[in-house]
Amino acid sequence: MADIPFDLAEPLAHRLRAVVDIEGKIPRALEALGPLATRRVGFLDVPPGKLLDTLCAGAAEATSLPAADPLHLERPDGSLDAIVSLWSGFRGVTDASLAEADRVLAPGGRLLVVHDYGRDEVSGLADPDAPQYRTWSRREGPFLRGGGFKIRVLHCFWTFATIEEAQAFLAEAFGERGVAAGAGLKRPRLSWNVAVYHRWRGGVEPEGILVGGARGAA
Repeated sequence: MADIPFDLAEPLAHRLRAVVDIEGKIPRALEALGPLATRRVGFLDVPPGKLLDTLCAGAAEATSLPAADPLHLERPDGSLDAIVSLWSGFRGVTDASLAEADRVLAPGGRLLVVHDYGRDEVSGLADPDAPQYRTWSRREGPFLRGGGFKIRVLHCFWTFATIEEAQAFLAEAFGERGVAAGAGLKRPRLSWNVAVYHRWRGGVEPEGILVGGARGAA
């Protein structure tokens, strides 16, 4: 279930979905980097729900795709304009998975991969040695060392109604780490930095293309 960054049992997952990125920064960034509106978009392992509904709004075609490593997509060559992966797909990068994404993408197509970035309060709830917090965002890491990806970091939040509500949820969902994170709260939200790794089909930007209002925006 890749619409949230942690694998939680229901109803904890449902409660988390209600508080993550209520400002809508993730959908806006994906639209700016895609775009997704009026295009054929494949979503890797994204379950039905509010986030998927938002991302699919305005798309000419929205297709659910399985996440696997190496990637294998039951789609004809050049049949999608964008592929969006949220947390569970592209956990690192392999040449085989990039080749499969490029096969399915049309010329000028976009691969958009969302992972946590770290350097925030949410990362304290997870394994501090997890690769998304250490190696993935580095220049020598799997995304940025030569695969044609650029990175955009979004400064998002988990926003609760009250500090007490945040503390109760964090303790229930994340145990001792959640209790520690909740104890330090000065406001009813946690800082959450999200990385969007974005790449043109083939890893090369086509000439004359504008992304996010500026040519080649990072």
